[in-house]
Amino acid sequence: MVSAFRGIIEFFDKIGLYDVVLPFLLVFAIVFAILEKTKVFGMEEIDGKKYTRKNINAIVAFVVGFLVVASSQLVQILTTVSSYTVILLMVSVLFLLLVGSFLKETPEGVFLQGGWQVLFMFIMFVGIVLIFLSAIKTKEGDTWLEAGWSWIAGGSTSNAIGSIVLLIILVLFMVYIVKEPGHPSSGGTKKD
Repeated sequence: MVSAFRGIIEFFDKIGLYDVVLPFLLVFAIVFAILEKTKVFGMEEIDGKKYTRKNINAIVAFVVGFLVVASSQLVQILTTVSSYTVILLMVSVLFLLLVGSFLKETPEGVFLQGGWQVLFMFIMFVGIVLIFLSAIKTKEGDTWLEAGWSWIAGGSTSNAIGSIVLLIILVLFMVYIVKEPGHPSSGGTKKD
């Protein structure tokens, strides 16, 4: 027996709520917020006060939202990316929950600082890139992540990849050796 709530979810799916309405609202909100923040279309002055051009921003966000919804491939990518991003967000919240269980309680809460914050931001960036590569498909039906992994693991290109990795390691090692000891980013103390 199907519950009433499951029936409602299936009804929403049938009328296109998940394929049309929600992706449109998501794209509209993001584009509108970016246009309001960046003030790409300038400002207008009304009664001595400056306002963003909300009408133009709304029209552009509306059109972009409809153009995205018109492409079923873009909607599929958007749905995949947003669902995996929520999983990545849940992982970060659960990680902070575990970290917070070992820290002293403060009024500000639990926040990563210093090198941990940079490391965690890097991990999240890599996670988002991998999510996008996993959502976009090639003409053959493989994801870009699968195609990239098979290219890296391929026998003829493995020497080229190894050479690139070795060059990156050498460059990072040279940067570490050459940096000045009193530089603020090195963690040392500056001498007068």
